[in-house]
Amino acid sequence: MSTVQAQKKGFAFGIKGGVNLSRLTMGNVFTTRYDDNGNPYLGYDGKAVSDNLKESFDTKTGFVGGIYARFGRVLFIQPEVLVSTKGGSFEIIKNDQAVPVTQTINVKYSNIDVPLLVGLKAGPIRILAGPVTSFRIGDNQRLRDAFKHYTSNFNDSMDQATFGYQFGAGLDLGGVSIDVRKEGSFTNLASFQVNGTPVDGTAKVKQKITSWQVTLGLKLF
Repeated sequence: MSTVQAQKKGFAFGIKGGVNLSRLTMGNVFTTRYDDNGNPYLGYDGKAVSDNLKESFDTKTGFVGGIYARFGRVLFIQPEVLVSTKGGSFEIIKNDQAVPVTQTINVKYSNIDVPLLVGLKAGPIRILAGPVTSFRIGDNQRLRDAFKHYTSNFNDSMDQATFGYQFGAGLDLGGVSIDVRKEGSFTNLASFQVNGTPVDGTAKVKQKITSWQVTLGLKLF
């Protein structure tokens, strides 16, 4: 199919790449810390330690790249297949000393993201939105290590696939496109029950991820 024929039929195919600016959301949970033998960890005063697992507002930069196709001219459908890294940080405020100590945990995930977007194009400007499915292909182990003293079932709580949404706008300049999108999640990245009785009554940690994505695309035909 020639480039002219593809344009007349309202079809485009290309490659794209860019950055993700993402952060984890998980709320705050006060819960008992356990040692490697499963016994409550004792602090300086001889009492069982209850730490604060707390979300952070820090963002982390990741990368995204892959392919896209576009079907339609004014009203269009745009499926994509992308390899994406996302992450974030959270804090564990440890209370085993007279003065609490804050430990920051940085985590990163590698995903294959499959957005299926519907959009509207007016001149060079596009708006688009739709669902995205993410398949986890790797993580950096820090999340498991950080939570191993608070739960016994975390390894069974990492979702292999999550479902979310994207919406945003784009600009087409010849064969080059620029997109800015917001991505959120309908389902949890991780969800697990903490051991013991949480101080605030919340017994479950639920992690989701939100991102801003900026990409540059090149239309091949």
